[in-house]
Amino acid sequence: MAKEGGPNWEGLLKWSLAHSDGTRSSRNLSEEDRRWFTEAMQAQSLDVVKRMKDITLVMQIPEQVLEDQGVTATHIEDMLDELQEHVEDIDMANDLHSIGGLVPLLNYLKNSNSNIRAKAAEVVSTIVQNNPKSQQLVMEANGLEPLLSNFTSDPDVAARTKALGAISSLIRDNKPGLAAFRLSNGYTGLRDALSSECVRFQRKALNLIQYLLHKDNEDREAITNLGFAHIMMHLASSEDAEVREGALRGLLDLAQDKKGATNGSLGEDEKLKQILQDRIKFISLMSPDDLGAVREERQLVDSLWNVCYNEPSSLRDNGVIQGEDELPPDVASKYFEPALRAWASNTATDEKAPI
Repeated sequence: MAKEGGPNWEGLLKWSLAHSDGTRSSRNLSEEDRRWFTEAMQAQSLDVVKRMKDITLVMQIPEQVLEDQGVTATHIEDMLDELQEHVEDIDMANDLHSIGGLVPLLNYLKNSNSNIRAKAAEVVSTIVQNNPKSQQLVMEANGLEPLLSNFTSDPDVAARTKALGAISSLIRDNKPGLAAFRLSNGYTGLRDALSSECVRFQRKALNLIQYLLHKDNEDREAITNLGFAHIMMHLASSEDAEVREGALRGLLDLAQDKKGATNGSLGEDEKLKQILQDRIKFISLMSPDDLGAVREERQLVDSLWNVCYNEPSSLRDNGVIQGEDELPPDVASKYFEPALRAWASNTATDEKAPI
């Protein structure tokens, strides 16, 4: 029996077994079947692949049937949380497709509940991150399409943000994915993300823009022609430190592009000059303790001023920057790597090392 107030897992098993081939009608469950399903959904130490198969079974059940059996959106989110933990291991991520779980997961991107859409995108992001095989599998399953749809038009900004995060992981070092992103007007979506009021959305967009600026001249031209520079000028005064740094870094990349159309025009833009002067003044008034927290930002401001106006900024005259005249390192292409995947990678490296 199902626990009071919880999902009717036994009823779900009955439905899924009866409809596993799409033709058979409902049948009575044996006590063995009931025991199997209850243990599969409640045990904490099951074999991971078996557990992923159990989750796949639930993901294949229609939304209305789940609701009828007492399964709530919170239950599904918890289940996806668990799945995400499993697929942090790159082998488990690749196994998800072979056990039939990838397509049902991608279908959750179209779920009526925004939290489930967001969580599904987060799981997809984990699966494809630094994983060419799963990137290819998701592309072949047409997974980019619902991600792009959610990114550009989902009414829930959290779902849009998670979709963008998954897209960033999917198209990274993935030529077909990047080409599809370009053809799908992904740049317009990025511009809209920068113009949103959601800081997390802005951060994700700036992160991907940084990657694209270092990828191809085609991307630089698109970013330039769509007026990203002026939006990033506005974000350079954001109250959020990460957004400010991302915007300043993007502007610096555009200014350093000797062949780009924005190279000379940025230095001629009075709005940018005023923004940089305001940031310089604000930074100059900071206490020594506060200066440590904005080390990268002051480097970016100084470097951008130097590139645009061919002279050091007054941050150096004021002693705010001393011996920090190197351009800031490129860290935009470094994405967070899940702990289990990082451990697996390091383990594989250690195993190959000579004894």
